[in-house]
Amino acid sequence: MTTDNKTWILDHHPDGMPTLDTFRMETNDIPRAAEGEVLGKARWLSVDPYMRGRISAQANYAGGVAVGEAMHGAAVAEVIESHHPDWKPGDLFETIKFGWREYAAVPGDGLTRVDPSLGPEHAYLSYLGMPGLTALIALDLIGDVKPGETVLVSAASGAVGQVVGQIAKIRGARAVAVVSSQEKLDWCARLGFDAGINYRTQDDLAAAIKQACPKGVDVFFDNTAGPIHDAVMNNLALNARIIICGTISLAGQFEQPDMGERFLRKILVARARMEGFLIFDHLDKFDAAREQLAAWEKAGKLTFKTAIMDGIDTMPQAFLNLLTSQNFGKQVVRV
Repeated sequence: MTTDNKTWILDHHPDGMPTLDTFRMETNDIPRAAEGEVLGKARWLSVDPYMRGRISAQANYAGGVAVGEAMHGAAVAEVIESHHPDWKPGDLFETIKFGWREYAAVPGDGLTRVDPSLGPEHAYLSYLGMPGLTALIALDLIGDVKPGETVLVSAASGAVGQVVGQIAKIRGARAVAVVSSQEKLDWCARLGFDAGINYRTQDDLAAAIKQACPKGVDVFFDNTAGPIHDAVMNNLALNARIIICGTISLAGQFEQPDMGERFLRKILVARARMEGFLIFDHLDKFDAAREQLAAWEKAGKLTFKTAIMDGIDTMPQAFLNLLTSQNFGKQVVRV
């Protein structure tokens, strides 16, 4: 086994959109697993929108990455060495505590065992992992979707959005996609979305949403914030539920104030409810949700697109592709 461990480090906090030189590669010795830990070798690494907040100097809902520290992130990894009774060499696990590196020593408690019978390994970073769990749990807890309602999803072809739309259809609702290209619109149509909007081709996005949602938006699953959010807020149905899941449209201005319209009057008139959602507030629901997602996939009710890049050297580019909508589906890196 090699003794080198390639690791991506945060070089500096970005001002605006991150660039490739926001990160630097370091090669260190492979760590040893202490008592209670396992040494894992990465097989799949994840990049996710929440990472933009983690590399900012601004306060966030979770601790950020310090300059000079290894990037945080989830991985599917193979146990190489174990000092924990539940794990042996060759076992596969998923954890958010791995980081952008080839090898990591992590506590054996709290790791998610990868069950190949439920889906492919990288599915634990997509529809069986944080994106799929977010879609199902948020849609059920906050969205409370009812048959016949209209569910609008921003970034609808992304890791979370494509699952949200399909679950909305399973629940008997009408699903409307907002995406950034015709190719992504076509994919959402294949998934069963009833209507779709390419926001980049619209002069009046609010009017386009009104046309696609003539009775208003009952459930808005917001993965982007920004102008899409503003346009949807002008099209709320009575008793609408608004799920705030992501703010990727702010990736290039994260350190600036979030500007936009004021919607308190519209929320009042619609008697709407707006709530932020963080998946790790709901750990107790993970197992049941994962089993449900796997069952839907096996029954042909859930389809998922994954964007795969190869090699740990591609991690920064994979992340930038995600932030600039150049990827398609869930972005992962095969190590």
